[in-house]
Amino acid sequence: MSETRKLAAILAADVVGFSRLAGADEDRTLARLRALRSDLIDPTIAVHRGRVVKRTGDGILIEFRSVVDAVRCAIEVQNGMVERNAGLPPERRIEFRVGIHLGDVVEESDGDLMGDGVNIAARLEGIAEPGAICLSEDAYRQVKARLDLAVTDLGQTQLKNIAEPVRVYSLQVGVPAGAKPATPVQHVAPKKRWASTPLFVGIGALLILLAAGAGYFLSASRTAPVASSGTAQAPARSIVVLPLSNLSGDTGQDYLVDALTDELTTSLSRLPGTFVIARNTAFTFKGKPTDAKAIGKDLGVKYVLEGSVQPTATRIRVNAQLVDAESGAHLWAESFDEERADLLQMEDDIVTRLARTLDLKMTDVEAAEAGRLRPGNPGAEDLAMQCLARVNDNEADADDPVKHPKLYESCEQALGLDPGNTLALSLLARRLTRSITLGANMTAEVERLDDLVEKALAVDPNDAKARFAKGQLLAFVHIRYDEAVAEFERAVAENPSNIGAYLYLGDIYFLTGQEEKAVAVLDKAMRLSPRDPGMAKMLLFKALALVVLGRDAEASVLLNQALALFPNDRQIMRVQAATLANLGRDAEACELYRRYAALTGGQLATVAQYRAYLTTLIGKNIPIMVAYREHFLAGLHKAGMPEE
Repeated sequence: MSETRKLAAILAADVVGFSRLAGADEDRTLARLRALRSDLIDPTIAVHRGRVVKRTGDGILIEFRSVVDAVRCAIEVQNGMVERNAGLPPERRIEFRVGIHLGDVVEESDGDLMGDGVNIAARLEGIAEPGAICLSEDAYRQVKARLDLAVTDLGQTQLKNIAEPVRVYSLQVGVPAGAKPATPVQHVAPKKRWASTPLFVGIGALLILLAAGAGYFLSASRTAPVASSGTAQAPARSIVVLPLSNLSGDTGQDYLVDALTDELTTSLSRLPGTFVIARNTAFTFKGKPTDAKAIGKDLGVKYVLEGSVQPTATRIRVNAQLVDAESGAHLWAESFDEERADLLQMEDDIVTRLARTLDLKMTDVEAAEAGRLRPGNPGAEDLAMQCLARVNDNEADADDPVKHPKLYESCEQALGLDPGNTLALSLLARRLTRSITLGANMTAEVERLDDLVEKALAVDPNDAKARFAKGQLLAFVHIRYDEAVAEFERAVAENPSNIGAYLYLGDIYFLTGQEEKAVAVLDKAMRLSPRDPGMAKMLLFKALALVVLGRDAEASVLLNQALALFPNDRQIMRVQAATLANLGRDAEACELYRRYAALTGGQLATVAQYRAYLTTLIGKNIPIMVAYREHFLAGLHKAGMPEE
């Protein structure tokens, strides 16, 4: 068996008194552990780029590239456990011991780790106090300048079965550096569950945010770090379609190549039994060297489809190959050549070949493809594709009232040739939401687009783009949420990789007090698009829903992930400062609020001003929940925002 030596940060953790907990109530203990893994532990490991090496029932061994990442991960988990254990009797609390060491390890061919680096981490975990983190001297040296927690030097310690003594440091989670001895504190009453009241979306005009957020989910020009699970078993028929390469030498043809990539993604996602990574994530790899094995592991997929396109004035040639992401082996490669006017036929041919390779039933494939209508006018479709590329490539101009209408000129030209072109209609619906949130009077254009969308749906009721366009109009122009939900659900049914539709569904569930549904649909969006340019907003919206459900500790973990992506996003900073304060993590809350206040320039600088601002949102058809508003404002006040 081959092996590799390397230096790694190793984190070992286990549950204190697991046998006692399981003996008292095995079913409940196991259920709580599963919930902790899915809601707290695994997401925190992912955001700090950890790799789970093995699980041992009540224990876990994790590899990190950086000791800083390992320690931050441990601190977040331990802080989360403090919140989850609040109010529970000692005999029912789940507490972790954690050990962290930086050292030499041996990696086996199956990914398992062995050697002193692992053994020392495990022994450190064994001597840690419940809820504490023990670091070896080698690990502590890397992070001591970054810690703001109380640290106890345990001195040279003889660890079991380790030849030489190891100097050990213990981190006291929840106790800031230089803190005075703890004094009795008044217990905080358990947080209320807010789900029975219409949801407060406050902390900013969410209607404006949602419309502006469309840019994140129709754009692939930005790149965000990955928050991938990494270790989960890839679904049997999971695939990512990487952006096809343009071999024509003419960058003016990129729009056509990108459109073909999009359509292949959509077509594959409609096949029963497939899991297809969304285009928002796939396009973060555009123009970069690709390693199918690394991408497969990163995104949690079994297959990678890659290839190139060579368009001419009249024809288009595609070379495609399917790669097994686990082994790196090429499963098939083929060339396709069609008239430029009939891209849909080429897409069908490629998807059929893929379906056969993936052992999908051809009857299912035929059913999924049945009834798809060709664009009524190829010239109009080409113009609409150019419009999409222009919008995606100029996202920074999307909110500029002078520049942004020009981005959509090709869409208007497309509708001039074919009033039923649904790609153009979908993009113009997006433009309307942008314009209206910028204060423009678009009454005549709204009426026109309403009419065109209805006519398009009369021709093809199953067109995902038309459904998506109607959903946007209903949600953000007409403010008819129930009807908008139905349209976005239809859009997702016809195109399961439409991340924008998932986002809007989550937002509307969020607006209308359906927090559990909001969490579920945002989870699905994040799994479909783990490198999404809009990941920070998805994390924020999920965190808000969790806070409303009384799950502040879980929300705080997500908000930290969002801040890792956008450290100076004022909305995320504001929400996290309030959440940390409500969790009793005052030092962190105050520090974050100070950073936030320095960025605001004195706007909404007091609780009274902010309360008045939030109250005005009622007039914008956003249901405000007074109880949660006060909970949030109390947190901001505690974090440092003055009352008056």
